[in-house]
Formats: sequence, structure tokens, C-alpha cells
Amino acid sequence: MCAARIRQRCATMSAMNSPSVAVRFALLAFAVLTCVPDTAPIAIAGELPAIASRQRAEKKSFTDAEIVDGFLKTAFGAEYHLAGRVDRIRKFDGPVRVFAESDRADRKAQLAKVVADIGTRVQHLDIAMTDTSEAANVRVKLVRDRDLNRTIASFYGAEKAREIRTSLDPQCLSGFRKNDNFEIEHSDVILTVDNGDFTFLDCAYEELLQSLGPINDTASVPWTMFNDNVSMGYFDVYDQYILNLLYDPRIKPGMTVLEVRSVLPEVIADVRIWVKRVNNLAE
Repeated sequence: MCAARIRQRCATMSAMNSPSVAVRFALLAFAVLTCVPDTAPIAIAGELPAIASRQRAEKKSFTDAEIVDGFLKTAFGAEYHLAGRVDRIRKFDGPVRVFAESDRADRKAQLAKVVADIGTRVQHLDIAMTDTSEAANVRVKLVRDRDLNRTIASFYGAEKAREIRTSLDPQCLSGFRKNDNFEIEHSDVILTVDNGDFTFLDCAYEELLQSLGPINDTASVPWTMFNDNVSMGYFDVYDQYILNLLYDPRIKPGMTVLEVRSVLPEVIADVRIWVKRVNNLAE
């Protein structure tokens, strides 16, 4: 499933591999982002004019109903679904450690800033970089655009790689595997390094956040980066609400929509306090 937009094309797909002994590979979320490259050298989010202008215009005040609507639409379901249940909460249930594989020190530094920013803004998520792949449960492969197809094939096999190229012509993608309790056990993210700072940061934020659980894109919520028509390049306030709801301890892997709805009123009250404080939001 793919949605077109001006200067940028985006799609999300989920799929399931065959079950292994104790783990099923589930809900592979493939997100595609293509846009005109930025030329700013090794910039962080706040230094890019394209991002700064979005931050100035960003909507930061939302009703409970608006927040809940986006959370339910992204935390449940899958835009492109081949197999497996998508009617349960999926999330990591422990520390998240991210390993970056690349010879581009500048992009690794940018990625580390993205990970640190996510960790600062999601209260109950323990996420950080690690120097060893053995210690990681999120692996980020940073590749040149010309090497992307070969990298996809090495991750997912030649047949699935052909399907991805034919359907999506991706510029970056992510996927995760979960266990029978809907706990994410490992995520893989592939990012291209040579398409400009805005594209890199836009991909990095969206793919890392989707690899944490909210994989379903929605065209009906205009404030989330999980909308094919929206490009951010930074961790916006609305998506901070979504991730903070998802990683609140009262929202557990495997929960149904009805189970989540029963605890959301108390959870959202606490999440509002946190998001307001970490973003210095006015009343």
C-alpha cells in the first residue's frame, strides 16, 4: 500500500515470516521516504531551516480525543498486512539498545542524537546507543543509496527483496519480530546516508519510532509523522503523546483495544503532565 505526495512518497508495510522455535517474525514495517536532498552539512534537527520552520508552525495543543484517536490508529493494525494478528499492543518490554553499523561517523553521530532525543522525551522508555551488536536489540544499518537493494536482500532474502523493490522502491525501512506475548524482541532499521540531512533525520525518527511498536500509518491524523502526507525531521509533540502512551507501564504488550481503553483516562492524564514538562508547554 503506497500513498503519493508532493516531493515525497511514503508507504508502510507489515509482513510475517515463518515461525521459529519460540519466536515468530511479525509485523515487518517498511516505511519509504523520498524527498529533495538537503545540503546542510552534518546538521542536527534544530539547525535545518526545513525543520525549524515546521517546529515554529507545529500544533502543540490537543484534546484527549485527538490524542487517543491517533494512538489507537497507529498502535493497532498495519497499513499493509500479509499475515499475523495486528489487533494487540506491540512494544519492547525492557531496555532498548541501538547499534549503528556504518563507516559514516557523521551519520552515526546524528543517529545517536536522535536516540538520545527519543530517550529524553519518552518517560518510561529506556533507550540508548550501544557499541556492540551483541548487546543490541535494535540494529541500524546505514548504507549508501546504491547499496540499499543489496542490503534489503541480505536482511530479508532475495524473493522478499524483489517484492519490496517492486512495490515500494524504498529509501529506508524498518521491521521487528515479536514473541507470542506480543513483546518486540528485535528490530532492524535500514537508513540511507547520502540523501541529505532532512531526509536522513526524517527517516531516522520515523523508522526508529515505528520499530518501537506504532507501525500503522494513518492518513486521517494530520499531526503525526506516521501519516504518508507528513514529513517532520524531528520528534514532534503529537508523536511524543503516542509514544508516551504506548510505553506507559499500564499499557502492556498483548492488550486489546478494549483493554487499552479501560486504562487510557488515567494514563493520558499522567502523560500530559510529562509531555508538558519536557517541552515547556504553556497551559
